[in-house]
Amino acid sequence: MSHPARFGLALVAVLAAGCATPGGAQAPTAQSVVVDSCGKQLTFTGTPQRVVTLDQNSTETLLALGMQDRMAGTANVKTKVAPRFADAYAKIPVLSPKILTSEPLRAANPDVVVASFKELFTADRAGTRDELETLGVPTFVSAVNCPDGTTAPFDRLFRDYENFGKIFGITEKANQLAAEQRAAVAEVQAVKRDPVKVVWVYSVFKGVPYVAGKDGMPSQMSKIAGAVNVFDDLSQEWPEASWEEIARRDPDVIVIGDLSERGNPGDRASEKLAMMREHPVVSQLKALRENKVIELPGIEMDPSVRTVDALRAFGAGLDEIAGRG
Repeated sequence: MSHPARFGLALVAVLAAGCATPGGAQAPTAQSVVVDSCGKQLTFTGTPQRVVTLDQNSTETLLALGMQDRMAGTANVKTKVAPRFADAYAKIPVLSPKILTSEPLRAANPDVVVASFKELFTADRAGTRDELETLGVPTFVSAVNCPDGTTAPFDRLFRDYENFGKIFGITEKANQLAAEQRAAVAEVQAVKRDPVKVVWVYSVFKGVPYVAGKDGMPSQMSKIAGAVNVFDDLSQEWPEASWEEIARRDPDVIVIGDLSERGNPGDRASEKLAMMREHPVVSQLKALRENKVIELPGIEMDPSVRTVDALRAFGAGLDEIAGRG
């Protein structure tokens, strides 16, 4: 079993050898790999061998790239791991089934930490990115979580793949994955559909719904499939809304995220649907009365290798609803 003290010794060795240097603290050499990640420049003078992922999305993405032998730990599993990754996932230490904190992270002796969300790097969670940088550990955050105002979410996700290819020396595999998923996006986009208004309901906390804003994947999935996200005026990924506001915006189609295995009240798609059918205002929506509802795995609404699966299912759901109309 790893021990926190060993983490410190390992970092001394890493820094002495120049294996991985975050934040541009060391001048790049001819052999260095330099990537930008959510406001930080990461410099690698060697190929990382001990990767820790802070969430299921980044875990599954790295598994899709064949990285299981270099994964020193995972955390924050929201739902069942996709069957195609189950065997590989079973061999990786689960440092925490929930959000990872700094002590078990340091005990795992990572030489890079990967996350889909910058919110996982806080003092009371894994530690801040600056703190880990001081210890010699680079932190990679998905570009999808850092909107630049010009690049669409899927393009930023594919940039993640390409950066992983550079960092881990698997460029060919990473480029192949990006190409395959670009083709899948183009396939959904090629279908001509009548425009409809869509609301994406991801989760419900204490009776309050959280919906897709304009900065997340569902907004672009809507555009790709020829739909309009009714909360595209909110500049967040998953802003808080109200049932009354959802009703006021009168969506033609309701997309509900299912997070059954996470175990929180309101996580199941069936629970969210029941709340909506019991609500005095939302229950009157034509979309609900005519059952124009699409259920998708909530995990696939966030950026990962599985997001393209949600896009395909969303497109198919819209086509089915249109056929019924």
